[in-house]
Amino acid sequence: MALAHAILVSLVERPYSGYDLAKQFDGSVGFFWSASHQQIYRELSKLEAQGWIASETILQEGRPDKKLYQVTEQGNQQLLEWIAQASEPMPIKDDLLVKIFGGYVAQKQIILEELERHRQAHQEKLSTYKALERRYFQNPQQLAEQAKFQYLTLLNGISYETHWIAWCEQAIQLLS
Repeated sequence: MALAHAILVSLVERPYSGYDLAKQFDGSVGFFWSASHQQIYRELSKLEAQGWIASETILQEGRPDKKLYQVTEQGNQQLLEWIAQASEPMPIKDDLLVKIFGGYVAQKQIILEELERHRQAHQEKLSTYKALERRYFQNPQQLAEQAKFQYLTLLNGISYETHWIAWCEQAIQLLS
């Protein structure tokens, strides 16, 4: 997936300014596709040049003018074509797993501390996801269609974090 598609998915919901998109991106699509605000702004310019999005300048008093971006028909068509394409599972690229694979060359305590740090980080992310689930998705079968799709991505995040916590705990137990 390209950043362009993540932005199109975010903008298809409603128009956003670059600033608001970057903030919104941090709290939704950003959970599973990361990008800096600078990358998002650069991509917005490219998408507009390609005709996939259009902007409207909103004049503001006492502040710089604001550009609102929205998906064009061409952008919507690109998004539909991309969604219809088969997605390949992503290969694992994880520094921690490389460290663990070669961890026998280091002091065990260093590896145990790294595992505990990762366990805590995954626990914090899981807590965030569980809070989102409680706040927005209490009755999954009664959700609007759009919300069901968003809930499915949250469920994947919950499963992912739960798996990592369990694995870290197994690794810590094995090495202790």
